[in-house]
Amino acid sequence: MSRDDASKTVRQFTVEPDDDGVRLDRWFKRHLPQIGFATISKWARTGQVRVDGGRAKPEDRLAAGQVVRVPPGGEAPHRKPKAKRPLTEAELAEARAMVIAETPSAIVLNKPPGLATQGGSKTHKHVDGLLDAFAPEEDDPRPRLVHRLDKDTSGVLLIARTPGSAASYSKRFSGRSAKKIYWALVVGVPEVFEGTIDAPLAKQPGTGGEKMHVDEENGQSAVTRYRVVDRAGNKAAWVELEPMTGRTHQLRVHLAAIGHPIVGDGKYGGQDAFLTGSVSRKMHLHARRLIIDQPASGGKKQGKLDVTADLPEHFAASMAHLGFDPGASDAATLREGPPERSREEKKQAARQHAKQYRKARRGERRGRGAPGKPKSPAKPRGPAKPTGKRK
Repeated sequence: MSRDDASKTVRQFTVEPDDDGVRLDRWFKRHLPQIGFATISKWARTGQVRVDGGRAKPEDRLAAGQVVRVPPGGEAPHRKPKAKRPLTEAELAEARAMVIAETPSAIVLNKPPGLATQGGSKTHKHVDGLLDAFAPEEDDPRPRLVHRLDKDTSGVLLIARTPGSAASYSKRFSGRSAKKIYWALVVGVPEVFEGTIDAPLAKQPGTGGEKMHVDEENGQSAVTRYRVVDRAGNKAAWVELEPMTGRTHQLRVHLAAIGHPIVGDGKYGGQDAFLTGSVSRKMHLHARRLIIDQPASGGKKQGKLDVTADLPEHFAASMAHLGFDPGASDAATLREGPPERSREEKKQAARQHAKQYRKARRGERRGRGAPGKPKSPAKPRGPAKPTGKRK
């Protein structure tokens, strides 16, 4: 039956597991996008759209197995689904080459550095533009992005196969239950080699929103846990990172704020972000591992998706040049988190941190007031909170 013929008859749809818990109006947007919200609201008021035979409101949430009755009509020709863009053989091969894992609900890519996640006014080549490679048939749902990586950041990028799985994965990311572990090479070696950077971030004025900075007064909460895995003298360090929040450029700003910018990140580290010798000038930030709960499939609960992405060529070469052994970390150390401390231990840690912070601030004030004295290295406006040992 054609779309035109279908719109002239009463239609019955069974709610799939992917749509369990979704609002009725969102269900229409996913499956019948040509029917506008005004029409859905009118049908609900007049009792024409029904769920399991009963009246329903646009905000009502559906359950898997329920039957949605859709009356005839309501089609809006000007809202036809967007036609898929035909991809070249080279684009199809490029998309497939990035795949490192596939499940019934997701496609996991190892995004190379230099490839944007989404398009923009001056960005025409991007991951989103290649996703039709994973939906070859005209009626196949188009896979969807559920999180982002900066253009010059490489590594694990999860793509949802259906609207329902996209909603499920997005909820995991926004609810902070997804574990994202990054590797980075940084300039110099942090004095505190395992700790937490807690520094609110906001858009930097005058940059058009293209750059972030630490803003204690107006910034949004941003927290990053880190661990120094290895060091190359005092020249550079290999750091493992876990963002506890998902702010724009969070890892890059936080590391630059504590005086150790990511190697190759000139945007936040300036010329100090580049090492001499044969170390690449490209960004050395890689989404190494992702651990996330999968949505149910076929009514059955699925286990966790746990996937690791190989390093890009320039990052692997820099690791070898600096004498770092990738086997020294399985990218899982931060996942377990620190042991739970007693109430008294937490109070003691807070007092110790406050003491260290006041001492550091006194040192900064003396440094600024001493004539002819060289400036001390930049300190984070949002203080790092050490939780472990010092070097």
